[in-house]
Amino acid sequence: MAEQSQFEELARQLSAIGAVKRGLSRILPPECPTGSAAVLSLLGQHGEMRMSRLAELLAVDMSVTSRHVTHVAERGWIERSPDPVDKRSRILRLTAAGSDMLDDLAERHIATLARTLSDWSDDEVGQLNVLLARLRSSFGDCRAWAGHHGHTRTPA
Repeated sequence: MAEQSQFEELARQLSAIGAVKRGLSRILPPECPTGSAAVLSLLGQHGEMRMSRLAELLAVDMSVTSRHVTHVAERGWIERSPDPVDKRSRILRLTAAGSDMLDDLAERHIATLARTLSDWSDDEVGQLNVLLARLRSSFGDCRAWAGHHGHTRTPA
């Protein structure tokens, strides 16, 4: 097992990941802020879903989710249709325009990463991918775990 000092440095490095995320959010088009991009990304990744499921995946409350959903729906990037099982609920799904925006966002992210990491070797980028995937896997489904002192953790 790694030494305590290595875990302390890892905690500092993970905290600094916020700067990387902020840098990537600066490349988003003005009409698609971070919350909207997250909605499109999750719908693209998981397919159609209820708003309650989206809120769970975003790890935010329903009022925040509703604002994000309204924003993307007003731009025609998603459609909301009645849930055949529960008429009070809505099923959210990407539209063709939403898929196009998601493709644009992916291209922007990839171009930014390629430009920013241009001095990294393919092997170094590959190692980072493997290690980040392993880190995510080690944490599993964070929503279910209890942290120190019995506090329930939710993902950020």
